[in-house]
Amino acid sequence: MGYYDMVEQCWGLSEAARDYVKAAGRDVARGEMWERVFSASPLVDIDRTLRESPQFERVFLHSPYGLQYRADHKDWIPFRHSAIDLTDEANI
Repeated sequence: MGYYDMVEQCWGLSEAARDYVKAAGRDVARGEMWERVFSASPLVDIDRTLRESPQFERVFLHSPYGLQYRADHKDWIPFRHSAIDLTDEANI
């Protein structure tokens, strides 16, 4: 899978979080978002997330990407947490 596809998967998880909040019709705490959306996703690196972000400000994926909570916008946006190798054409 290429890096572009990995980012697209990350955006898909961000959209799932947005959809969950919309369906709830209220502000949703990060812990609830973790329990209901993120921890159920096979994309999420559960161990790393629990170890490095116990308050769920960030959710690490098994790819070089993850989601970061923006409190001022009350949403989740992708971020890169690992190096990428742009010389590896299989991942571009």
